[in-house]
Amino acid sequence: MFIDTHTHLQFESYDEDRELVIQRAIKNDIEAMITIGTDIKSSGDALDLAQKFVVVYASVGIHPNDCMNTSETDLDEIEKMAQRDKAIAIGEIGLDYYRLYTPKEKQQDVLRKQVRFARKLGLPIIIHNRDAHEDIYNVLKEEKAEKISGVFHSFSGDIKFLESILALNYHVSFTGPVTFKNTNYNKLIECVPLEQLLLETDSPFLAPVPFRGKRNEPSYIRYIAEKIAQVKGTTTDKLAEITSDNAKNLFHLSDQWQLKLNL
Repeated sequence: MFIDTHTHLQFESYDEDRELVIQRAIKNDIEAMITIGTDIKSSGDALDLAQKFVVVYASVGIHPNDCMNTSETDLDEIEKMAQRDKAIAIGEIGLDYYRLYTPKEKQQDVLRKQVRFARKLGLPIIIHNRDAHEDIYNVLKEEKAEKISGVFHSFSGDIKFLESILALNYHVSFTGPVTFKNTNYNKLIECVPLEQLLLETDSPFLAPVPFRGKRNEPSYIRYIAEKIAQVKGTTTDKLAEITSDNAKNLFHLSDQWQLKLNL
């Protein structure tokens, strides 16, 4: 059984067939999906979706590309959302210096404040990082983010940066491009210990082969898992078991399921 730790099921890409997408995921051995917020609205939508479907959980946060006009009121609202039922992480948060829709200083400020209330609430963080390796590492160290841990989703960076992240006890996940020809992901995958590896699709983006260029969805996670298992020299089933256990431990999903049983 798989856990898709990063999807955006609340996005409009799924407006016409969202329930069918979730049903396909379940039929393809996915036992849980985390749908990720990127701003106030999408975080609220993620929570609403998690309330509707047992297998869906939510993460709330403000993405670096969406934080240009973020106010203290917005951050307070995210903190309140993070305390709602089935909110299991703060994210997607981080730094993005590739597009620079928001000045670096503003991105760093919003990131720091979200890390601080993640620590306050004892929630892990889901990190977006693009072309900001040194700064994001420094922010995490300065904010003592290793105390809450989290995951660098859709990892980008070289082996040196990867090793620094792993040393902070962070998890790493990769997306559909690991299945593309002529990529350099194999060496990165080899360096990640199985106990720090998670699976994700980042759907609706970055669909794996044989769906490259089409809308991605959680049911395609097996294609990513098969490639990673091949590189790691293990079976897809074993990889699914280990990464699902990792996700349950990081996001305290076992506690969530036990809570449901006691209701």
